[in-house]
Amino acid sequence: MSGETFPPCPVCAAGNTYPDGVNLVCADCGHEWTAADDAAVGATAEGSQVVRDANGTPLSAGDDVILIKDLKVKGAASTLKKGTKIKSIRLPEAADGHDVECRLDIGTIMLKSEYLKKA
Repeated sequence: MSGETFPPCPVCAAGNTYPDGVNLVCADCGHEWTAADDAAVGATAEGSQVVRDANGTPLSAGDDVILIKDLKVKGAASTLKKGTKIKSIRLPEAADGHDVECRLDIGTIMLKSEYLKKA
């Protein structure tokens, strides 16, 4: 067995991949792709951050999201309730894992995308 490591599958993210001629193949889902495709995806991923919700759906600026868990807000007496719809999110540079900025009745707050799902 060689010491080479191959990139994970771009479809299922499994690390069980192997070379087959000029293509790379995922043993789990059967997806085939070329190493050139993988390099192009890596180049675009380095320059931009993809923010995903709790279900793995990519979020973009202006999306509407729904809270999936009650959240206590530091410095405020209120709690954000599960099921609260948040309209028109922004995606600034992530600060301490808080990668979504939104405006609510209590003001502008930063949230972690792991507590949101796309509406």
